[in-house]
Amino acid sequence: MTMKEIASLAGVSASTVSRVINHPDSKAASKEVENKIWQIVRETGYIPNPHARDLKLHKPGSKHSSEKTIGCILARTHTSDPFFSKITRGIEKEALRNGYVVKFIYSYHDIQNPDIRQAVCEMKVDGLAILGRPDSKTRSFLKANYSRIIYTGLNNIESEFDQIICNAYLASKTAVSYLAELGHVHIAYLGERKNEIRYRGYWDAVSQLALPLNRELIVDTPLSVEGGCQATRKLLLSGCKVTALFCANDLTAIGAIKAARELNRKIPDELSVIGIDDIETGQYTTPMLTTIHVPMEDLGIMTAKLLIDRIETGRRIPMKVELPFQLIRRESCAVPKREQNPDL
Repeated sequence: MTMKEIASLAGVSASTVSRVINHPDSKAASKEVENKIWQIVRETGYIPNPHARDLKLHKPGSKHSSEKTIGCILARTHTSDPFFSKITRGIEKEALRNGYVVKFIYSYHDIQNPDIRQAVCEMKVDGLAILGRPDSKTRSFLKANYSRIIYTGLNNIESEFDQIICNAYLASKTAVSYLAELGHVHIAYLGERKNEIRYRGYWDAVSQLALPLNRELIVDTPLSVEGGCQATRKLLLSGCKVTALFCANDLTAIGAIKAARELNRKIPDELSVIGIDDIETGQYTTPMLTTIHVPMEDLGIMTAKLLIDRIETGRRIPMKVELPFQLIRRESCAVPKREQNPDL
């Protein structure tokens, strides 16, 4: 497979394919075209540089006997969660640019299956990226089978692994503080609680801002659209006073907006909603979702960079890189009405 052949399949010029693959920040094509090119790259197993292509095809005269590979293990299925999908895309891009192939992508749930677990043990890769916080058993299993591991996520973990982090604790505090600045007092939390740094950020922000610490406003729910729907219905039908929802990710926030509208609660006039991640879908909700932007693709790119550095240099000292987040103000948050917050 050549760039010219990829260009033909994508319906663009070879120069466009080259710019998209080798210079991803150049904005050489529309998002739709870029996605199409990368889909073809993944499906065909194309590797962008001649040396890496020699490795892939095992050509005579190549100095290496096998391809260079990376594996990914995710907290959730990457095809169903846009957060992990965007990170893995960044990993794939940077890996390809450096002549590496992403050999497998499994979820933590997948590797509970004995056959997949065995496959992970046997499909040795040069380095492993784990996305999202693993439990102790999963961490022990992966450490026993791989010596070069990098962790990427929103929660800090105590580990000897390299880490690429976007600080969700501070991001959560920023989200709650923004709602408080608008005048909200009764701010609910929708998301997971156990060992979850976003929940801790919410709790600490509410405490430090001297807002009511009402446990009825805390709903432990899966980070999904359905989880957001169920949590919002439960909260609004309970009759407890609430004017704003802090959702631990955008999928949960999108579910919250859906449920609120079904219950005839106007957003943001009667209920403000904020999420974390800044997935693309949030720009197309009604109203558009206010959120905390997490640089997902950059997390993936940095994950591959640091993992490849460890593979190729033999570095033993673990490194941690923290990427910044940003508040994205859209349409789903507003100043609460006086009758909602009589203390205003």
